[in-house]
This record gives sequence, structure tokens and C-alpha cells, in this order.
Amino acid sequence: MSSYLCVENFHERGPVYVRENGCLYEVNENTPAGVKKSASNPRPSRLFSKGFSVELCMNRENDNGRTDHFVFTYTKEGNLRYSAKSLFSLVLSYVADNINHVDSLKSFPEQIAEKLFYAANARQKFAEPRTGLSALQKFTDAYGNLVLRTLCLKNSYLLISEKLEEIKSFQDLTCLDLSCCKLGDGHDLLGHITSEMLSSLTRVLLKDNCLSDAGLRKMTAPVRVMKRGLENLSVLDLSYNPGITSTGLRYLHCFKRLNYLDISGTDIKHTKAAICEVQTQMGLIHSEVYLKEFDHSSCKTRGWAEQTILQWEHEVIDKIKPEENLKSRTAAQHFYGKRRRTEEPFGSLLGEREKETSENLQFYRGSTEMSDFPLRNRKTEMAEELQNKKGLQLSRKERDFNQRSLVSQ
Repeated sequence: MSSYLCVENFHERGPVYVRENGCLYEVNENTPAGVKKSASNPRPSRLFSKGFSVELCMNRENDNGRTDHFVFTYTKEGNLRYSAKSLFSLVLSYVADNINHVDSLKSFPEQIAEKLFYAANARQKFAEPRTGLSALQKFTDAYGNLVLRTLCLKNSYLLISEKLEEIKSFQDLTCLDLSCCKLGDGHDLLGHITSEMLSSLTRVLLKDNCLSDAGLRKMTAPVRVMKRGLENLSVLDLSYNPGITSTGLRYLHCFKRLNYLDISGTDIKHTKAAICEVQTQMGLIHSEVYLKEFDHSSCKTRGWAEQTILQWEHEVIDKIKPEENLKSRTAAQHFYGKRRRTEEPFGSLLGEREKETSENLQFYRGSTEMSDFPLRNRKTEMAEELQNKKGLQLSRKERDFNQRSLVSQ
């Protein structure tokens, strides 16, 4: 940081005041050097002349690209104090500004890497169109799921289209929510799901994505043919994809560790034949109640890159925000006397339709029945057990009473 003072007509200035130790002193030309005059009742005058100006210059061209290396604070007495930043913070800022020139971050301490990631994200280095992807890959290659563990992209088709390569750079995810994105069978992200980079996925939510049997065949091809990808998949949501039939379920037999499956709202009807087929072919049991594993509110974006995803979302929203068109539309509505229609989010409408018209086709593996049912079902089962025990006790008492009455007779 640099500063300069521009003084014009300096000889016409009034009295000059200096604050020291919380007290204000007046320094005049007539006052001898080193002598301070108290300004308890100073006469009203201008502190500086009309031509006096002060300018703080930061990041100027003559500073050689240097940033502010000082921290300004006020003491308890009211004095202005500045102190130099630590060498670590200066180096961290320098590396964050030049993260694109770093070759690799492997074997770098995680604690420092986290601070470096936040510093680069604050400078929006991952949002730059040319160098953002390469900067992000340096962190994902070195730290895997520390950068991002779970990723929720529900209702984010535009974000996926704009940042597809950046999203594909995330490794070792455990949960991926792509619900209501309308991806279709031919989207590149479906093939990426079954790649080795995402073999750690245990939960995949593909609800309402316009998938069909062809999409399931494409998505499961690496697993069926090369026996790799999605080895740890436990929860799979394929609900509300009308193109999925009983033929497409055959492609899911390759997921040996699948414990929960949701095919509600597909072309598979709620019949005994369909339920028996899933039970015999995949070893899953039909659930009469909705399972909490398919509650989408539990899957949220977690990791260092949480704020990065938010930056991308705001960037996409700003690009598609039709401010001028919206103003002209509202003006036309006022002119013709029409009321503005309030549109509800598509996800909320879909959730209401699920409860009203859908048939529950959720399945679970038998060994996890008791641990994964809702709490209210456990309470009802316990209540039934208690009633049965009370009934047995009452029957025993009645028998004893009858026997005693017979003996007394």
C-alpha cells in the first residue's frame, strides 16, 4: 500500500491537530519544536486547507503487483496502529494468486491445502473460464473426497451443462443427487457415474431424469462387462422414469451390494408378479412404507468446494436472469390488467404428486429391515408385543382362577 499527500497553498492552513494517547493536541508553527499545546477548547477552524487531499493507493501499477501487506487497527486509546501480516499469510496469498502455475499439490499437508483452497476460491480462481478447471484438478487429484464428499445437483440441469467438466473432475464421491435434472439416456454424466473415479459411490439418486432401459444399459455397461465401477453402490433411486420397464431391471443385477431400490413411478406396475421378480432376482423385499434412505433432504453438498458450487450456481443464474424481458413482461401485464402468475418450483409440485398418485415400489434387503424402518413402525411393533404379553398373562391368570375354583368345589 502506498499513500501520498497533495498540498496546495500550504501556508494558508489553519491549526493542525495530533491525537496521542487518546488526547487531542494542537501543533502550530509558532509553537517551539517538541512542545505540544492542549486543545481542550480549540477555536473553530478548518483542519486542513481547501487544497489539501489524501488518497490511499492500493494495487497501483507502480506497486509491482503487490497487495496490502499491512493490517490497520485502533488501540484502546484511539491511536491508529498498523502491523505487518505474517509471512505465512503473504506466501499463501501469493500462491493462491498464482495457483495456475503450480505443477502439483501431492504430498502437500492437508491443513495448509485447505487454507490454500479457500484463498483461491475467495479470488474466484475456480470460476475462471480458461484456467478454472486446471486449478480445480490440482486439488481433486491430490486430496480426493476432502474437496467434495457428497454432491447435490437437484434441479440443476443448467449448472451441469455449464460446468460438466468441472463436475466430472470430482473424485471419490460417496453420494450424488441428480434428481429432476432431465438428463436423458445420452448424457455424458451417466457414463461418468460408473467410471473408476466414482467407484466409491454408495448412494446415487436419479429420480425424474427421463431414463429408459437403454440408459440403464449404457450406465451399467462398465460394471457388467469389465466388472468395475459402482462396486459399493448401496442405494439407487430410479423413480419417476417412465421409460424403465422390467427389462431394464435385469441390468441392475450386476450391483451385488445394492440394499435399497426405488422404482416408483416407472413402467413397472405394482403387481405381485413384479414384486416377486425383484425378490427372486435381486433378493430385495418390498416395503409397505416409504423408506428414509430415499429422503433427498439428507443429501447435501459437503466438502471444501461447498462455496465453489454456490459460486457456480450464482454465475449460471446471473447469465440467464432476464431482467429487461421481465420488466417489459410485467409492464404488459399491468397494461392489459393481468395478474402475475406465481409459479411454484417443479420439485415441490412433483413431491405433492408423488404422495397423491404414485404407488410405492421401494425395496430393501431383508437383513436391514429392523435397522432402517421408520421409528414409528418400531414403536407399533413394540406395542403389539406388549399387548401380546399382557394377553398371555391375563389368560394364565384366568386359568389359575378356574383351577382354584374347581379345587374349592
